[in-house]
Amino acid sequence: MKKRILLADDDLGVREILGRVLESENYFVLYAKTGRETAAQFMAELPDLVLLDITMPDRDGWDVYDLINSTHPLVPVIVITARPDQYRQASELGVDALMEKPLDLPLLLKTIGTYLGESGDERVRRLTRPDYETAHLNPRKGYHA
Repeated sequence: MKKRILLADDDLGVREILGRVLESENYFVLYAKTGRETAAQFMAELPDLVLLDITMPDRDGWDVYDLINSTHPLVPVIVITARPDQYRQASELGVDALMEKPLDLPLLLKTIGTYLGESGDERVRRLTRPDYETAHLNPRKGYHA
């Protein structure tokens, strides 16, 4: 069965290009362009992973992340954003990974594969480690996991 990824971004170009790339990697892609749509899609479909933009109309991505994390904390979330300096907030909230736009597609795909390959137990162990940190997927500033 194909893994399902919810791609939430208000930018049509990002949705189209990233969606095609994900589909070519054999993922089933669900799309959302607003915060409310993202929340509704997430609750209705319970995807295997979420790619979440922060700046969206009608409901902030951080608010949507809170909903996702409070209802299904084992679903990995990778924040993709054009907003600079969001790592601290992502880390404080416990986001799995953050990547600033423009996206590094090979690195993003590798990270998606890693998270989707985790078992539930592995995910719990990773998230509850005392040294857990949000992965900062920004090759320009130095990648760290």
